[in-house]
Amino acid sequence: MKATFMYAAGDVRVIDVPDPIIEQPSDALVRVTRACVCGSDLHPYHSMPATPDGSPMGHEFIGVVEAVGSAVTTLSVGDFVISPFAVSCGTCEYCRAGLQTSCVRGGFWSDPQLGTAGAQAEAVRVPLADGTLVKAPVDANADDALLASLLTLSDVYGTGWHAAVRGGVTAGSTVTVIGDGAVGLLAVLSARQLGAEQIILMGRHRARTDLGREFGATDVVAERGDEGIEQIRDLTGGLGSQIVLEAVGHRPAYDQAIGAVRPGGVISRVGVPQYDEAPVGFASLFGPNVTLTGGPAPVRAYIEQLLPAVLDGTVAPGKVFDRTMSLAETPKAYTAMDSREALKVAVRP
Repeated sequence: MKATFMYAAGDVRVIDVPDPIIEQPSDALVRVTRACVCGSDLHPYHSMPATPDGSPMGHEFIGVVEAVGSAVTTLSVGDFVISPFAVSCGTCEYCRAGLQTSCVRGGFWSDPQLGTAGAQAEAVRVPLADGTLVKAPVDANADDALLASLLTLSDVYGTGWHAAVRGGVTAGSTVTVIGDGAVGLLAVLSARQLGAEQIILMGRHRARTDLGREFGATDVVAERGDEGIEQIRDLTGGLGSQIVLEAVGHRPAYDQAIGAVRPGGVISRVGVPQYDEAPVGFASLFGPNVTLTGGPAPVRAYIEQLLPAVLDGTVAPGKVFDRTMSLAETPKAYTAMDSREALKVAVRP
């Protein structure tokens, strides 16, 4: 079958690999209907050292079950499924607490220790299938708009929702979202669903911020640094934002969050941090009693909650996909997203 591998920064290839097979009784094989390129895939695209064997890519997919191991009890051949970006058993203490990203038996896609491959491929072996996969009452030939929205449940919608939930967004909240990528835009959508009254989106790409307004942003701030922070304070009566959702992962975005949050407020980070050190001392967080939270989203805990509104069309998170390419074109998808010609690219095997 065909699968996407990255061999070095900027070097993405679609190659032939062996078809996946059932290896453990708890496995399932899924024929991929849609996958995509994530903003976090661009981090290794910028910095990955040369690797002779390459690394399989992709962690978001939906598809149809083609085979199940003898221990699988909740899935059958032909089921349409949504896969979170983390593998989880569903039974350990962390899974029962809704923190599947810390599952004691699980892990992530493209993990040599877990033996997982990448999702930008024609098919995927799913370990711990009962705990990982979510069955949905959908035909694999459903229209593209519905499939796109279902695909967001694999990562970006659940991650935006996690940011808002961990940030404590409730009715009447004032929220600032840093980042106009897919996660940031879906954090806006999530904050609106949870009842936020004022949602300020920090972004500078008009097509993206227009979608942010459609999702519920009340204000857009294009400036960054001190000027951007000053605008946030002007929009919040000089106080700063009660809740800041940081959806970028770079140090300047973290610094922006510290500048934008009000005393006693919350910073919720879901952008994968690309830095090791950041201020948490008296002047930044301790003195103003600011709470720092967030982390990898346990999207498995949210899929069933978010799924009904996607199925009935109440929300359309799939609007973050502005381009669809074939699996063979996946290297072009990386280029398009890296150059910001595309917001988020769906991959159709």
